Amino acid sequence: MGKILILNGSPRAPKSNSKRYAEIFTRHCPDETVYQNITKRNHQELCAAMEGYTDVLFVFPLYADSLPVGLLNFLKTLEANPPASKPVISILINCGFLEYEQNEVAIRIMHFFCRRNGFTIGSVLMLGSGEAILETPFKYIAQRNIKRLAHSITNKDYRILHATMPLPKSLFRLAAQSYWTRYGKKFGTTKEQMQTMEIEGK
Repeated sequence: MGKILILNGSPRAPKSNSKRYAEIFTRHCPDETVYQNITKRNHQELCAAMEGYTDVLFVFPLYADSLPVGLLNFLKTLEANPPASKPVISILINCGFLEYEQNEVAIRIMHFFCRRNGFTIGSVLMLGSGEAILETPFKYIAQRNIKRLAHSITNKDYRILHATMPLPKSLFRLAAQSYWTRYGKKFGTTKEQMQTMEIEGK
C-alpha cells in the first residue's frame, strides 16, 4: 500500500474548492492519505515530509493560465531542498472555464519542473468549470473522475484524465454571468463595476 501526501496550493486553501476536491479524493482513495495546505511558512517542513510518502498529489486552481504564486514559491523551495527519496507527483487542477484544456499550460509547467528535478509524473486530472460544478447536478462527473484519479494512483496505473460540465458554451456563459452578478450583489458590487477596473478597489 502507498501513502499519499495531498498538498493544497490554493491561495485560499482553507475555504477553497481545491479543499473540497481533496476531500472527495480522500473518501475514494484506498491508500493512506495526509492533507496539508501550502502556506508561506511551511515550505521546508513539507519538503522534509515528502520523504515518507510514495506519492504527492498537488491540488490547486488555475491562476492566469499558470500556477498560483504560493505554489510557485513552494516549488522553488522544493527545488533547493528535494527529498532523498522522491515521491511520484500527481496533479488535480481546476479552472473556472468550461474548457478543461485551459489547464494545459499549467500542467506543462509542472511537467517541466518534475523533469528538471528528477520527479516522476503520475496521474493528472484537469477539471473545467471547477468553480461551479460541485454546486450543479453535474457534480457526479467531478466525483467520478476524482475517484478514477484516486484508483489510478493507488494502482500505479498513472493516466491523464479530464472532465467538465456537458453544456453548450452559450448556456455556460449565461449561467456564469448570472452567478457572478448575484455574487457581486451579495458584496455590494454591481455588474457594471465588475466590468471595469473599479473592482480592484473593493
